[in-house]
Amino acid sequence: MTAHSPAPDAARIPDRPSLDGLEERWGAVWREQDTYAFDRAGAKEQVFSIDTPPPTASGSLHMGHVFSYTHTDCMARYKRMQGYNVFYPIGWDDNGLPTEKRVQNYYGVRGDSSLPYDPDFTPPFEGTTKSIKAADQVPINRQNFIELCDELTVKDEEAFESLFRRLGFSLDWNIQYRTIDDRSRATAQTAFLRNLARGEAYTAEAPGLWDVTFQTAVAQAELEARDYPGAYHRVAFQGADGPVHIETTRPELLPACVALIAHPDDERYQGLFGQTVTSPLFGVEVPVVAHPGAEMDKGAGIAMCCTFGDLTDVIWWRELQLPTRSIVTRAGRILSETPEWIGSEGGAAVFADMSGKTVHSAREVVVEALRASGDLDGEPQKTQRKANFYERGEKPLEIVTSRQWYIRNGGRDAELNQALQDRGGEIDFHPGFMRSRYTNWVAGLNGDWLISRQRFFGIPIPVWYALDGDGQPQYDTPLVPGEEQLPIDPMTQVPQGYTEDQRDQPGGFTGDPDVMDTWATSSLSPQIAGDWLASERGESDLFDKVFPMDVRPQAHDIIRTWLFATVVRAHFEHGTVPWKNAAISGWILDPDRKKMSKSKGNVVTPEDVVVEHSADAVRYWAASGRLGTDAAYDTGQMKIGRRLAIKLLNASKFALGFGEVDGDLRAAVTNPLDQSMLAALRQVVAEATAGFEAWDYTRSLSVTETFFWTFCDDYIELVKDRAHGGEGQDPEGTASARAALRLALDALLRLLAPVLPYATEEVWSWWKSGSVHRASWPTVDELPDGGDATVLGAVGEALSQVRKAKSDAKVGMRSEITAATLVAPAATAELVRAGEADLRAAGRLTGSFDYAVGDEVTLTDVELIPFVKPPKS
Repeated sequence: MTAHSPAPDAARIPDRPSLDGLEERWGAVWREQDTYAFDRAGAKEQVFSIDTPPPTASGSLHMGHVFSYTHTDCMARYKRMQGYNVFYPIGWDDNGLPTEKRVQNYYGVRGDSSLPYDPDFTPPFEGTTKSIKAADQVPINRQNFIELCDELTVKDEEAFESLFRRLGFSLDWNIQYRTIDDRSRATAQTAFLRNLARGEAYTAEAPGLWDVTFQTAVAQAELEARDYPGAYHRVAFQGADGPVHIETTRPELLPACVALIAHPDDERYQGLFGQTVTSPLFGVEVPVVAHPGAEMDKGAGIAMCCTFGDLTDVIWWRELQLPTRSIVTRAGRILSETPEWIGSEGGAAVFADMSGKTVHSAREVVVEALRASGDLDGEPQKTQRKANFYERGEKPLEIVTSRQWYIRNGGRDAELNQALQDRGGEIDFHPGFMRSRYTNWVAGLNGDWLISRQRFFGIPIPVWYALDGDGQPQYDTPLVPGEEQLPIDPMTQVPQGYTEDQRDQPGGFTGDPDVMDTWATSSLSPQIAGDWLASERGESDLFDKVFPMDVRPQAHDIIRTWLFATVVRAHFEHGTVPWKNAAISGWILDPDRKKMSKSKGNVVTPEDVVVEHSADAVRYWAASGRLGTDAAYDTGQMKIGRRLAIKLLNASKFALGFGEVDGDLRAAVTNPLDQSMLAALRQVVAEATAGFEAWDYTRSLSVTETFFWTFCDDYIELVKDRAHGGEGQDPEGTASARAALRLALDALLRLLAPVLPYATEEVWSWWKSGSVHRASWPTVDELPDGGDATVLGAVGEALSQVRKAKSDAKVGMRSEITAATLVAPAATAELVRAGEADLRAAGRLTGSFDYAVGDEVTLTDVELIPFVKPPKS
């Protein structure tokens, strides 16, 4: 700030300040002037880099986005005002399942790799239907489908950008990326190929979670446990000494049973361990084995292990080295042909009735057959069971055996697991307790990170496989491109040494048809935003300046996915953590205290909310919620924010309307009340700064707002007569009030700028050059020393008693008090005396004003002359 007070431009101060139109006006100015641009030539030491979350570009944003992105923007603005060169990019997470699902519903189509490309294809719908059944979706070629995905995400991203700009997010719009663009694809494929070369990525055929609706594999981190209606069936297996009853909610998996399992300490089954029993209906002999994972107090205490009904089956199958007898296909239906292990005529007949059916229909077939055979003991007992769902899915997941790609993440390697836990200790989590969520997730992993997906709109797994003479892929020796060739699509491009006519021919090659999980790309957001590959090629020093980044802001529910996956990639590629800090936001809750999310259908879209309340008001609501804490969607809080922004405009107009101040503002402040106000403001500056430094911007806002209302309601009211400089006023006192008002307003605008960017920029433009958002953050040293911060509080309390006396007497505030006695503690009375002249002027105390000692501040012996409005002429 300057030592002198520039004169306000009266032409710039509106007669009636308003929030209306500020977003359009200042948004255009910031855009034209590149107010928030990152200086690529700046020194690394001055950089504050943000790993901005790329929002999923599928549909519309919701208030949860506004909440968390406002948190980040407040910190970005603060750091910029602290003199940092803020690297604040924006990306769009536009590849993956959410985009494909939206495209299917928006255009009424679905991808089908078997169909030829149609260059003239026109979709049957363009957003004219909310949802369309899968059976009614028009099948189209893979490339046609990808083109529609690309087209729709661009439209969505334009809408997202418009809203982000209106909300005043100080992103550098010159640094954008899409997770499907060439740079992102090349980055993801390069990182994958290096993982593969170092043995950190591998392919394997193994049982895995499968979503039958979306026809894709699902990773452990994408699971969501939900209650699902089911029924317990008490079923008899036949042993040498009679029936052995088990209880199951999935009788349709009886043909897939490979063992019965009980706890080794369960006395009921000691005689059965090492023996075999025969499955009902299908007559398959299976062993009875012991495993400590069996629960003695659950059901009959003995369970059938099938390949595969749930993740416990997978664990038992792997640890006990049991055979594989899978009967559920990727389509979620039973195999069409009877498996070779079912040898009995009766078993084959039952299986024939099941074949090709959904698991639900197959269950009905098996239950009816069990009734008929007498192997069902009693009737099924209804229950609610926990089932695993894909977080975006609508049906329980199945476990099917398929070939997939994995990246090692410590789920099967204790040494790597500990190393990744230790990486969490190198990151400062805000709030600190969020680190335990990271540690607990990593410690509880039981498998590697599955990164391949059987979808279309994603980054292709960049490998091919040579085919032997029988046309079988050689999975152990994949063909890989050179990094200089990336990005590539193995389904349309050819490996070195082959020609297109050798594709899918014996002795030729085949391309890997899968794409990477969206987290496999967004886990490289620091590398993509910082243009890592350009740094590798010696074409840019940007990555070296911004990495490791200063902060990753994100929600707590994706610590297990995005945050952890990014740590894994940085650990392998750079041998470090990807950022120094992780700022973790809570959720926005609906009126039922449930998380707001698009998948749950309970979101409130921000566009209309911003129009109704203003961007500053919505930002105020968001900034009032602390990191790591869930917050309610509250329009009442927005109304408070709007009132604050409007008051800032009006109070600033009032404060700037008293006239100019010549000379050094600090030296001009001589009145004890003015000095007190600025002493209190010094404390606010210190606390607000400490709040931001501790990642507690909510505290910063709270102390600033509390002071601001005291400044408006008490201080301005107390000094306005003196500041006007009317007849009988001491010129030095007038100059002191005006200088204090300017100094306070200067600091307050900058303190509130991170939260209320539009209102503060508007007021700043009335009397300052440049942008408040490029001004320096206020410091304690720029305000004058001295002054007793308690004077203003004491005089303000006395003023409130004057107002109360008039209110109790039911007279207007302009009424005179000709006599009164202030009862107060002696120390408080002494403070009030320092500001008595201003108290008399503000309270219209025209007569005697005495003091008496008492425990509480009250005004007694009040004599009034009611104010009477003059008649209208």
